[in-house]
Amino acid sequence: MSREGVEHALRARADERDRISGDLLDLESHTTYQLLKGASLRGATGGRWAAAQESLATLWSLNDAYRSVLREAERIRGARSRPGADELAELTALLTGPSVVLRAAAKPVEQRSLLPQADERLTLDETVTRMDAAFREVTSALTDIDAVWNAVLPRLDAAEADLRHVRDLVRELGEGSVPADQEAELARLRASVLEDPLGASVERDLDRLARLLADARTELELALTVKGEYARRREDLLAALDRVRAAESEARLAHGAVVVKIALPPQAQPRGRADALADELTALDASTGTWVLRAKRLAALEDDARRAAEQSHATARALYGLVGRRDELRGRLGACQVMAVRKGLAEDPAASDLYERARALLWSAPCDLTKAAAAVETYQRAIHGGKG
Repeated sequence: MSREGVEHALRARADERDRISGDLLDLESHTTYQLLKGASLRGATGGRWAAAQESLATLWSLNDAYRSVLREAERIRGARSRPGADELAELTALLTGPSVVLRAAAKPVEQRSLLPQADERLTLDETVTRMDAAFREVTSALTDIDAVWNAVLPRLDAAEADLRHVRDLVRELGEGSVPADQEAELARLRASVLEDPLGASVERDLDRLARLLADARTELELALTVKGEYARRREDLLAALDRVRAAESEARLAHGAVVVKIALPPQAQPRGRADALADELTALDASTGTWVLRAKRLAALEDDARRAAEQSHATARALYGLVGRRDELRGRLGACQVMAVRKGLAEDPAASDLYERARALLWSAPCDLTKAAAAVETYQRAIHGGKG
C-alpha cells in the first residue's frame, strides 16, 4: 500500500473501531441485556440466551484481537513521520492480511484432542464480518425476548394492580377474601414470562385471569356502593313497588272494563307481582349474606320492579287497544256498507246476510274480535267482487 493508502486505511479503521465500540457499549447498557445478565433463565429462552452468550464471548475476543492489530499499526505509523518501505510493507500486512489471531477456544475434556488446536487467522474485514454476525445473533435474541416482555409484562403489571385494588376493596368492605388461586396464578405467570419468555404461552391464561379480576373488582365496587346507599335505595325501591301496585291496579281496572266488551281468554287476567317483590325485599333486609350477594339481589329487585311496572302499563294499553280494534272494525263495516249502496248491492241477499252477521258480532257483548274481524273481511271481499 502507498503512504496515502495506509493513511486512509488507518483513518477508516479508527472510525470503524469507534463505531463498533459505541455499538458494544449500547448493547451492554440495553435494559433487556442488563436484566438478562442476572436472570435465571430456562427452557427455550435459556438455550437461546446461552447460544447468544457464546456469540458474545466470541465477539469480545474478536474485538480485542482486532483492536490489538490496530494499536500495533498505529504504533508503527507513529514511529516515524514518514514511514519507509519496510514500515509500509508491515502496515500493509497488518491492514490487509490475515493479521487477526483468534485463539483456539478451550473445549470440555470430552471434546478435546491430544493434537494441538490451531489458532484461526483472519483479515480485519473478515474479523468485522464475524463480529457483525455474532452481534446480530445477540441482538436478535434480545429483540425477540424484549418483544415478549414489552407485550406481556405491562399486562401482568396491570393484573397485579387489579389484584391490589381487589385486595383493598375486600379490606374496605370488611368481608370476603382474594382467592388464593388467583394470586398464585399471577405469580406463576410472571415467573414463567421472566424465566422463559420465548417458551411461555401465557396470553390465554392471562386473559382469563384479567377477566376474573375485572369481574371481582366490579362486584366488590358494586357491593361497596350498595352498602353505602342501601338505605336510600331501599326507600327508592319501596316507592317503585308503590308504582308497581298502581300500574297493576290500572291493569286490573282495564281488564274489568274491557272484559264486558271484548271476549278475553283466561290468561288475559292481569297477575300482580308487587306483593312477591315486597316479600323479597323483606327477606333481603333480614339476609345475613355478604354485601356482594345482597348487591346482586338488590339490583335484580330494582330491575324486576321496573319491568313489572312496565309490563302492567303495557297490559293496560293492550287491553284498551282491543276496544279500539273493535271500534276500528265497526268503522270499516260502515264504510263497506256505504260502498255496497253505491254499487247497488245493499239489497243483495247474500251481501245483506254477510253484513248482518258482521254487525251482530261487532255489537255483541262481549265481542269475539277474531270472528268479527273475519266476518268484516268476508263482507268486504263480497262487495268488491271477491277481491280483498
